[in-house]
Amino acid sequence: MTNWITLRWPWALLALALAALVIFLAWKAFDRHARNPQTVARRLKDTDAAVVWNLEQDMATEHADALWKRWKTMNRLAACLIALCLVLGFVLLARPSRIDSESSTTSTRDIVLCLDVSGSTLPYDREVIATYRELVKHFQGERIGLSIFNSTSRTVFPLTDDYDLVERQLAYADGILKGVIDQDSIDKMSDKQYQQVSDWLEGTQNRTDVTSLIGDGLVSCAAMLPEFSVNGTDGTDGKDSASGSDRNADRNGSIVLATDNVLSGTPMYRLDQALDLTRGSSITVDGLYSGAKETNNEATAQQMKDQIESHGGIFLTQSSNSTVGQLVRQIDSQRTRTDESDQRSNLVDTPEYWVPALVVLFAGFMIMAWRLRR
Repeated sequence: MTNWITLRWPWALLALALAALVIFLAWKAFDRHARNPQTVARRLKDTDAAVVWNLEQDMATEHADALWKRWKTMNRLAACLIALCLVLGFVLLARPSRIDSESSTTSTRDIVLCLDVSGSTLPYDREVIATYRELVKHFQGERIGLSIFNSTSRTVFPLTDDYDLVERQLAYADGILKGVIDQDSIDKMSDKQYQQVSDWLEGTQNRTDVTSLIGDGLVSCAAMLPEFSVNGTDGTDGKDSASGSDRNADRNGSIVLATDNVLSGTPMYRLDQALDLTRGSSITVDGLYSGAKETNNEATAQQMKDQIESHGGIFLTQSSNSTVGQLVRQIDSQRTRTDESDQRSNLVDTPEYWVPALVVLFAGFMIMAWRLRR
C-alpha cells in the first residue's frame, strides 16, 4: 500500500484560493475607504450635532473589560473554526486519494475443476477435491466450478464465487468418495453410501460400454467459462451481447484437468483437438495425471504431458516425493503468481481522516456560537 495522498480534483483548492483572494482584496478596499481622511471628516461632521456616546466609558470597569476581551477572543476563535471548516470542505471537494495496492489483490481467476470419474480415478479425484476445500478458504475473488465426466459430463456446480456453496459441495463429494479409496473400502460401504456415490456420478455414464472420453469431457468443462467458443472466439469481440460491456477482458480462465488419459470409445474431440479449442479461447489447461505411479512413463502419460505442455499448460504426475495435494497446490501457486503479476494498483478516495476533522471543527464552532449568543 502507498500512503502518499493525492487530489483527484485539485481545481477545488484553486477555487478556494481565488475566493480567499477576492475576499481579501474586497476587505482591503473597504478598509482603505474607511480610513480615507475625507470619509473620516464626513463622519465627524455628521456627528457634530449628535450626542457623543463613548463605549469605553461603559467598559471602564475591570469586570466589563474582561468580559469584552473574552467575547472578542471567542469571536475570533469562532471565525477561525468556520474558516477551517470551509478549507476542509474544499479539501474534501478536491477528493483526497491514495494509491492502494491491497484493493487489487482480489483475484481475476476463473477455475474449473475437470475430473475424470472413471472407477480407477475416483481416489485421485477425492484428493483433488479435499485440497481445493482448503484452498477455497483463502480465495479472494476467484470463481470456481466443478465438472465431472466419464462417457458424458455433468456439472456439479457452475462457476461461482459463492464460497459457502462451494464448501458444501466439495465437503459432500469429499465425504462420499472416502469410501472408494480401494477395493476393501468399497466392500465395506453400506447400501446408503453406495447409493450416494451412484447418485453423485449420475449423468456421467450415459453411453453404453464407453468410458473416459477425455477430449469431450474437457470441452464440456471449457463450456463453463464465458470466453469459450468452438470457433476460438465468443462471437461478440469480448462484448456481452446483453449489455455490451467487456465481459472477459479482466478474467483469466483456467482448467485443472485430472485424468489417467485412458480412452475407451470414440470421442467427438480428441484431447489435442480440445486443447486447440481452449487455447483459441485463451483458456489455460493444466494437467494432473491420475494414473498409478507405476504408469508415469507409459505412453498415455507421456502423450498427455506432451499435449498439455505444448498448449502452454503445466503437467504434473505423482512421484515418491509428492502427493496429489502437493501437486494441486503447486499448480495453484504458479497460476496465482501469474495472475497477480497482471494486477494494477487502484486510486481510492481517502476521506476517513478529513471527515472526522471537519466534524470536530464544526462542533467547536457550534459551541463557540452558542457561547457568543449567551
